[in-house]
Amino acid sequence: MKDKTVQTKSFNFKQFSIYGGKSGMPVSTDGVLLGAWVSLPQRSCVLDIGTGTGLLALMAAQRFEDASISAIDIDQHAIDAATVNIEQSPWQNRISLDHGSVLTTDFPQRFDAIICNPPYFNSGEQAQQSQRATARHTDSLDHLALAQRCFEITTDAATASFILPTPEGEGFIKLAEQCGWYLAKRLDVKTTDKKPASRILFELSKDPACEQDLQRESLTIHHQGGYSEAFIALTKDFYLKM
Repeated sequence: MKDKTVQTKSFNFKQFSIYGGKSGMPVSTDGVLLGAWVSLPQRSCVLDIGTGTGLLALMAAQRFEDASISAIDIDQHAIDAATVNIEQSPWQNRISLDHGSVLTTDFPQRFDAIICNPPYFNSGEQAQQSQRATARHTDSLDHLALAQRCFEITTDAATASFILPTPEGEGFIKLAEQCGWYLAKRLDVKTTDKKPASRILFELSKDPACEQDLQRESLTIHHQGGYSEAFIALTKDFYLKM
């Protein structure tokens, strides 16, 4: 039996819209959190790995007016949707798209920053729908290979920022340290105060001194039946009703 692809509707943000098309992961809270949280240096050359529908690239373009952004994805359906979203945005001249694997693509320049919402299912049942499985499962992008490749294609002063579920994030950080990365910033995310952190956002640096000044914070998404003040403050430039 052939997998059925899912045609998704557009999701509207304040300054752009995301059309999902037949891609596996059109819009997620994880992506919005990372796009709103990430820090980028001035006039930076940025790579969005596994761009999906272009969400992180578009959020970076909105937040950092002098950034030049490249985005790459191995899934043609994702590239098709991202092309539509970027062409309809105010920042199409600052975002370029590549179809391929970050592990094998020969980039013409080194990047100042990486942003990535990577796959994270290391084992267990694959998602039933094939594009969603590709977007979620590490078979398509091994974490150690990803950390090593990010190190190879970035400048000496570069940062690399990710979001992962807590166990996978802890594991990724350890793998990244084997490649020469150091943990510079970390945000632990809870859905409510009564639950443990379910996600980690983290920024890696090549500077060993950053570990001495590690910035570690926490964020709770929901509070008293609504969104927390901290979550609203972080995402208000993007969500329509914030």
